[in-house]
Amino acid sequence: MTPTMTKGRAPRGSSPERRVRRNMVKIFWLETKYEFLKNLRLPIYSLSTLLFPVMFYIFFGLSFGQGSIGPVSAALYYAVTYGAFGIIGAALFGFGVTVAVERGQGWMRLKRACPMPPLAYFVAKIIMSLLFGAMIILTLLLLGALFGGLQITIPKGALLVTVLMAGALPFCAIGLAIGYLVGPNSAPAIVNLVYLPMAFAAGLWIPIQALPRFIQGLAPLLPTYHFAQLALGVIGASQGGSAWLHLGVLAAYATVFLLLALFLYFRDEGKTYG
Repeated sequence: MTPTMTKGRAPRGSSPERRVRRNMVKIFWLETKYEFLKNLRLPIYSLSTLLFPVMFYIFFGLSFGQGSIGPVSAALYYAVTYGAFGIIGAALFGFGVTVAVERGQGWMRLKRACPMPPLAYFVAKIIMSLLFGAMIILTLLLLGALFGGLQITIPKGALLVTVLMAGALPFCAIGLAIGYLVGPNSAPAIVNLVYLPMAFAAGLWIPIQALPRFIQGLAPLLPTYHFAQLALGVIGASQGGSAWLHLGVLAAYATVFLLLALFLYFRDEGKTYG
């Protein structure tokens, strides 16, 4: 016997809207999953992104980082600054280089031909960058705790990881703008020209108070400085400025470069498709 159904009402869970939502979630999940696995299996990205900040932390944060810097241990201070250094690199290279390369390879045309919302492509890259950043931060904290006497409470450690991961978003926007501005051959060089000087001048390699005065005066103009001070503020080691000031500057950088990236994206679409 055919089961009776309420007239005019579809079976529960089978409405078109629910199916669309489930399909969208699946699309975003699969795009993020394979974006992460692709970059994890790509040595030029995964090894450089994960190993460089860890290597620098071992050389400087652990080997030469005995004692304290301001009110905190050197091991904790350098874990924060090299964690910021690492997550900035993951964001800049994750967008700046991969977007430029995929544009050059024609991968963007294939993505456009697929029945996939364009936003899934960019959200996947953001999540991928955050996941790599989280791996870097947790590795540095673990190394500091095991070999550098680093001590931090679980709530403060969780807040630090959250702040560092959230602070990656402006650098994702900067990387995206670079990815649409330059070609695949020049993208790595351009990213390094942006990344390394900004990291040094912001005090991510050595404490900013040890840098020349003219660099200390230049540092507050850079997003890397405000990112570092925001993260150092979590452990009580900020060199000045309120958290709202640092957040405002980072939000301004994110907005400006996201608008620039959108302009370059539509310009690129117009050149390709008319």
